[in-house]
Order: sequence, then structure tokens, then C-alpha cells
Amino acid sequence: MTRRTLVALLFSLSLGLLAQPAFAKDVLKPAPEITLHTIDGRDVHLASLKGKVVLVDFFASWCIPCRKSFPEIESLHHDFASKGLVVVAVNVDEEHRNAELFLEKYPHTMTIALDPKGTAAEAFKVNAMPSTMIIDRT
Repeated sequence: MTRRTLVALLFSLSLGLLAQPAFAKDVLKPAPEITLHTIDGRDVHLASLKGKVVLVDFFASWCIPCRKSFPEIESLHHDFASKGLVVVAVNVDEEHRNAELFLEKYPHTMTIALDPKGTAAEAFKVNAMPSTMIIDRT
């Protein structure tokens, strides 16, 4: 199963389109109520997205698998934004310039947030790159 198929399956589950629940370590736990700071200077309050399906993807410039998954996450954003999916990709590089160099190589329209101190990654208990979380409507 490809990553895109898996994410699409999780997206379908979060919309309630499939009857079987997904099994993962933190399924059914509330998402952390944090504020993400975007690369273009805006703030995204996760609590304000309640009622929407949200995909939060953590990535880093040094992460080899992220180079493959980032375009797939962008494709999900492109394919499902009109159906209500909100995608926020969170870069965890300590140096802002490294994030910029990565983003120059990978065209994107999804929201990009910066987490140089790892605050959001810690709140989501991220322990590997890339890491993708699906937050359902509730």
C-alpha cells in the first residue's frame, strides 16, 4: 500500500466513509490545541479548525523520505481541499534557510508552518520524519 493510498484511506475514515476504525497508537485522542506559525507570517490555531478534517505532516530538509512524501502530501492537498481537507505541512528544521531551500525544490500550495524549536512536534509526539497525523472533524 502506498503512502498516498494509506492517507486517502485515513482521510476516508475520518470522514466516516468506512465503518472500520483505524488502529494506531493515538487514535481517538484529542489533537493538541497548539498554534502553528506559517512561513508567510500567519498563525494557524488548530482549535479553530474543529469541524474540518486536518492532515498535519511533519517534515525536514535533511529527511530523505520527506523528499518523496512531500509531493504526495501536496497532491492530497490538491485533490481533497475542495472536499474540506485542510493540510498543514510543518517543517522542523532549526535553520529557516534550510526550510526555504527545501521548499524551493518542491512546488506547493498547502500551508507550511515552521517549528524550529520542535514545540509542535513534541505536542504531537513525533519521533520520526516524516510523520503524518489525521485529525477528524471532532
